[in-house]
Amino acid sequence: MTLDAAALRDKLIGPYAALDVVAHTGSTNADLRAAAIRGALDRTVLIAEQQTAGQGRRGRGWVSPTGGLYLSVLFRPSGVAPGRLPWLTLLAGVALVRTAKSVGVDAALKWPNDLLIGDRKAAGVLADVTAGVVQAVIVGIGLNVARLPDDVEPGAGGLMPTSLEDHAGPLDRTEVAITLLSELAALEAQWRRAGGDDPSLREEYRKHCATLGRPVRVELAKGEVLLGTARYLESDCTLVVSDDAGTDHSISAGDVVHLRVR
Repeated sequence: MTLDAAALRDKLIGPYAALDVVAHTGSTNADLRAAAIRGALDRTVLIAEQQTAGQGRRGRGWVSPTGGLYLSVLFRPSGVAPGRLPWLTLLAGVALVRTAKSVGVDAALKWPNDLLIGDRKAAGVLADVTAGVVQAVIVGIGLNVARLPDDVEPGAGGLMPTSLEDHAGPLDRTEVAITLLSELAALEAQWRRAGGDDPSLREEYRKHCATLGRPVRVELAKGEVLLGTARYLESDCTLVVSDDAGTDHSISAGDVVHLRVR
């Protein structure tokens, strides 16, 4: 079933300023980035039934099969220091965990923003800071709601895909979208009121982050690899990994692979 745009607006206009649903587009993030330059309002939402040129982290393509939920939100969090803006990505992850729980699915997060059900990936988040526009951040979310086609390839680090339907049975995507966007609105509003630094939100993310405390392989730029144990998060969202020699490394970007404990 297609998304019910009228129901989405009825439930979400208020927390959000504007919401549109389109049948297909290249990338909802790219569309909202252009809209931000044109002066689109804070808390504008764009949802697509299908993306043809979606992007994942580090410039990768994002597969967008029919039956998923693909959306982007424009936030203009004035009053929040630029160094706190990366937390929007992590808050989107928390919103995804809450959404999964609402349909009876236990999920966790792989730093910084992959939604895991078991050891499979059900969603990802990509945030873009819009160049030339003060305090404009686009948060894009791709969530696998319906069961995926058999030919969907594993993601970064070899993560196999899964969907909410695989664990909860068939779901109404409109209701899932309402829950996800409602949770995101509440989290972002709380974060913004705190000036981008709310200890309770940091603690909630840490509680759901399956990366912390476990052995990891971090694939860095230029083919470099770091092996170690993920220890904690800095206040700016960087991940601190301790290598075998006990040296701490602050990671702001990279693909994290969870390693099995032997």
